[in-house]
Amino acid sequence: MDETNKAVSPAPGASSIDSDPKAPPSRILTWPVTAWALWDWGSAAFNAVITTFVFTVYITSDAFGPGAESTLGWVLAGAGVLIALFAPITGQSADRAGRRTLWLTVNTLLVVIASAGLFFVQPAPEYLWLGLLLLAGGNIAFEFASVNYNAMLNEISTASTVGRVSGLGWGLGYIGGIVLLLMVYFGLINPDVGVFGITGENGMDVRVTMLLCAVWTLLFSIPVILTIRDKPKTGAARAPRPGLIESYRLLFRTIADLWRADRNTVFFLIASAVFRDGLAGVFTFGGVIAAGVFGFSAGQVIIFGVVANVVAGVATIAFGALDDLLGPKRVILLSLTSMIIAGTLIFFFHSGGTRVFWILGLILCIFVGPAQSASRTFLARLIPAGREGEVFGLYATTGRAVSFMAPAAFSTAIVVGVAVTGLSRDEAQYWGILGIILVLLVGLLLLIRVRPREHHDTALDQPPVTS
Repeated sequence: MDETNKAVSPAPGASSIDSDPKAPPSRILTWPVTAWALWDWGSAAFNAVITTFVFTVYITSDAFGPGAESTLGWVLAGAGVLIALFAPITGQSADRAGRRTLWLTVNTLLVVIASAGLFFVQPAPEYLWLGLLLLAGGNIAFEFASVNYNAMLNEISTASTVGRVSGLGWGLGYIGGIVLLLMVYFGLINPDVGVFGITGENGMDVRVTMLLCAVWTLLFSIPVILTIRDKPKTGAARAPRPGLIESYRLLFRTIADLWRADRNTVFFLIASAVFRDGLAGVFTFGGVIAAGVFGFSAGQVIIFGVVANVVAGVATIAFGALDDLLGPKRVILLSLTSMIIAGTLIFFFHSGGTRVFWILGLILCIFVGPAQSASRTFLARLIPAGREGEVFGLYATTGRAVSFMAPAAFSTAIVVGVAVTGLSRDEAQYWGILGIILVLLVGLLLLIRVRPREHHDTALDQPPVTS
């Protein structure tokens, strides 16, 4: 049997990240760790500015016609289906060929191109679909890039540092969002006449912001691309590249093999797939709810985004230490429970004005990043040595296989709200938060049965990259 037909065969209790639990903590701020974390900093352009606080608010404004927010939800749900269909190829081919950095580079460039393309989306109904398709395409490329980026975590960390390294990356992502949002707000959005004489006429302030996002993403992706070198496999070590059907056959074989050897990993993949989609829904629709439900102006949404990123960045870095100390499961359970409570309060106090969203929205922001970072480290502690790309590809596949859940739940909850209250879709928009809460709750219930391990034989047994 050749390498193409081999499935993951982890021994029970074996994973890619173990080390002596009595070993002293390793140094965190090496250059490879910093270069790797800067990609998260650069990704803030897409996550914070485009997906959360600026472009989704712009594309769902009145200029694009009624019902744009629910259309956004369905388009992003469709993008999630495409990611689920093609993610197996991403993880498996990069792992087998040893071309992790190459595919990180290719997909990051596609994100840059999609971001720059949003410049051409003018504020008129006929440009709605151009904007939505570019946004969906950027989401697809970003997820494929993230497969290879996450798989690099075990190359640069150890079992005693993985929580802090992962938290540093997520935290820098939030702080990068702060810096970029401040630049956008004071340089383009807030002034009547911004830098280089740019104004809000014809949406030019937002459109130029998209160009800035493209440059930002490209600039801060360069360090990891130049630092973490590929080790291409050749000859017998390099397996033939599988096609789509073969990739799915290997995917199902991997799941079956994991089920036989370590059902705990399978349970976590299922649970994390659900709650990660709920977390993504918070990011995607947070700005939309702030503007559409609580009456935030575009400028106020950005100011909220700046403060939210400060809170989230500090919390994520701090919770990284708790991850290493207490374990990722406790961090995730605490985070999801707190977010469900805060989201429920947002629904019931939706008429309370901007002050309500400032308080409860910031509580949500405290816990989103720690849950995401701890989810990444939970899996890193389970991955069999040498299977990082493959299993993180499976992580992406299972996650995106259900990535329609939060957008669909958001849009469906609005439809239910219209039926229950008799309000218009725009007026019943606050019901969308119930859809996001439901997804988070299901993920929480599934996670409860997952048992964390006390010790593993993982890829983190290997020395981290130091140069």
